[in-house]
Amino acid sequence: MSVLAARDITVSAKLGGDLVPVLRDFSLALEPGRVLGLVGESGAGKSMVGRTVAQMLPPGFAVTAGSLRFGERDLVAMPAAEKRALLGREIAFIPQEPLSALNPVLTIGQQMDEHLHRLNLGSASERRRRALELLAAVHLPRGEGLLRQYPHQISGGMCQRVLIAMAFASKPRLVVADEPTTALDVTIQARIVRLIAEMQERDGTAVLFITHDLRLAGQICDDILVLYAGRPAEYGPARAVLAAPAHPYSRCLQLANPPMSGAKRALAALPERMPGLGAYKDISGCAFAPRCPNAVAACNAAPPSFVTVSAGHTAACIRTELTARIASPPLADAGEPAAGAPVLQVKALSKTFALGNMFSRKSFTAVRDVSFALAANEFLAVVGESGSGKTTLARLLVGLEQPTAGSIRFADHEIVHNLTSPTHRHDAQLIFQDPQSALNPRRRVGGIVTQSLEADGTMSRGERLERARTLLAEIGLPPEAVSRFPSQLSGGQRQRVNIARALCAAPKILIADEIVSGLDVSVQAQLLNLLMGLRRERAFSMVFISHDLSVVRYLCDRVLVMYRGEVVEAGPTEQVFSAPTHPYTRALLSAVPPDDPAAVWAPMLGEREAVGA
Repeated sequence: MSVLAARDITVSAKLGGDLVPVLRDFSLALEPGRVLGLVGESGAGKSMVGRTVAQMLPPGFAVTAGSLRFGERDLVAMPAAEKRALLGREIAFIPQEPLSALNPVLTIGQQMDEHLHRLNLGSASERRRRALELLAAVHLPRGEGLLRQYPHQISGGMCQRVLIAMAFASKPRLVVADEPTTALDVTIQARIVRLIAEMQERDGTAVLFITHDLRLAGQICDDILVLYAGRPAEYGPARAVLAAPAHPYSRCLQLANPPMSGAKRALAALPERMPGLGAYKDISGCAFAPRCPNAVAACNAAPPSFVTVSAGHTAACIRTELTARIASPPLADAGEPAAGAPVLQVKALSKTFALGNMFSRKSFTAVRDVSFALAANEFLAVVGESGSGKTTLARLLVGLEQPTAGSIRFADHEIVHNLTSPTHRHDAQLIFQDPQSALNPRRRVGGIVTQSLEADGTMSRGERLERARTLLAEIGLPPEAVSRFPSQLSGGQRQRVNIARALCAAPKILIADEIVSGLDVSVQAQLLNLLMGLRRERAFSMVFISHDLSVVRYLCDRVLVMYRGEVVEAGPTEQVFSAPTHPYTRALLSAVPPDDPAAVWAPMLGEREAVGA
C-alpha cells in the first residue's frame, strides 16, 4: 500500500470573492522507502503540495476536490485532533529556513525536549538521552554542549541538521522536505542530502523532496514530478525524466542550467514569467503555451492529457515528439579581458575584527594576505563556503570596511585611506544579494535607479527619469516600471533594478555578492544572459561572489578560491575546475551534483548508490 496517495486533488483560494483553483488535477502515489522530487519554478505549486500533505495550508486555502490518503486514512476528512496527533509523529516536515523554524529564545536542548515530550518519549532523562542519540545520528559532535546553545550560536547547516534529527525522531512514515538545502553552501548541501538519505534508508521512510535544483533532484530522487502553474507537467523515474525530458517546460528548465562539464553553451531563458494566481481562472488550455517554443493553436483549446512516453514516464503535452528539438541559442562572444594596466590591484589585504569586551579581548581575521589584479572587462569569481571571507572582501573593495593591512588601488589612485571619496564611489558599485531588503519600499523604481545622480545634484528630476528609462530598457524592463514600487515587481525584476542602480554611476567595476542565490533557474538564466550582454555593451569588470560553481564556470574568466580568509587557489576558471590542485577546491567541486543523472555523485556513495547501480 502507498504511504501517500493523492487522486485528482484541487486546492482553491478565495481571491476577491472568487474561488480560484491554485492546485488542480494533482495525483501521485508514494511508496514506502521512495523519494519523490517536486520540481518547478517559484509559483509552480511545489510548496502548496507540501503544505497540503502536511495539512498546513494558509488561511483562505482549502482542498475543494479529490482525495488525499495517508495509508488507509483520508487526510482531508480527518478530524483536526487526529491530524495534530499525526503531524510530527507519522508525517514530519523539514522547512527551508532553519533559523526561522527554530525558536530563537529557547536552547536547542529545550526545543528538542519539547518535541520529544510531545511524542511521549519517556521521562526527562530518557528524552535527554534520546536527544543526544539523535544529534549523534545526524553527525553533530559534542551534543552535550550543543543542547545548551541557542540557534544563533550555531551555523545554518547545523540548525538544519537539528531539524532533520527532530523530523526523524519518531521514525515517521513520511517526511516532507521543502527546499531544505536552497541557501546552503555546496559542501553543506551535500552533507545534508546524504544525511536525509541515511535517515530515510535506516527507517524506510518515504520522502517528498521539494527543490528547484534539477541536478540535485536527479541524484537523490527515485521519481520526479514537474509542476507548472499548479498542474503536473511531467512524471517519471528521475533518471529517465532528466536524461530525456518529454515536456517542453522540463526541457527548458534543463537548458537554463549552466553545465558543470563539457562544452559551454548559452542558457535558454524562458520568456515572460509564470501566470499569477489571479490569472489561473482564465487559463483554458495548456498554461505553459504562452512561453513554449513548440506551442500551436491547438495547445490553447483544452488542458493537455498525460501521454505515455516510456514505462512509468508520462507528460502532459500534445507534441512530446518535438521536445528533444528544443536547443540552447548560440553562445555569443562576451569579450575578453583587455590588455594593459589592471583596473584594480589588491596587495596583501587583511582585515581583523576585534571581539569581546574590555575584560576579554579577542580578535578574528576574516581576510588574510589576499592579493590579486583585475583587468579591464574581466569577470573574476570569488568562491568558498560561508565564513571563508568572500563578503568581507567585497565590503573592503567598496569601502564599507577599512583594511587592517594591505592596499587597494583603482586604476592610478590608492583608496585605502580615502574610502568615501566620490572617485571611489564611481569606480566600484556593489550589487546586494537580497533586492527585497536592498531597495527602499517607499521609493519608486525611477528614484531608486538614479540615486547616485540625485546625490551628485548634476541632473534635474526630468533628466534623471529619462536616464532611468534608458537604464531600465538596458536591463529588459519596460519604461513604465519607473513609476512602480519594488513590491509591484517580481524577485527577478527587483534584482534587475538592483543592477540598474549600480550601473547608473557608470562604474568601472561591479562587485556582485551572491546576486543569483536562491533564484529560479529560469530567472537566473535571464540575469546571467543580461550580465553577459551588458559586458559586451559597457565593457566593465566584475568581482562575482558566489557559491554556485556552475554559474561561476559559465560567467567568469578567472576564479579565486578562499578558505578561512585566505586564497588557496587561483587561475583561469576552466583550468581550476578541470584540474584543481588544492584539496579544498577538489572538495568543493566534488560536492556539486553532476550534469548526468546516471553519474555517481561522491556524497551519495554507499548502500543507496550500490543498490541503484
